[in-house]
Amino acid sequence: MNVLKNMELIFVAAASLAVVTSYATASAPVIEMPAAAVATVAAAPANMQVIVVAAKRLTAAEKAALI
Repeated sequence: MNVLKNMELIFVAAASLAVVTSYATASAPVIEMPAAAVATVAAAPANMQVIVVAAKRLTAAEKAALI
């Protein structure tokens, strides 16, 4: 019946793993992308579908009536 003690051990292990991982990845080099690659990724196709939702927002009284 040491469930709480085991959960505490799991939490401490997960927290320490998170701290070690954050320190390990903090010194990782930043990858620079060329400007041409960024422009091609940001460009959207001309035939992209757009959904427009035209609706009124509910008033406070209408919201209260739903509950």
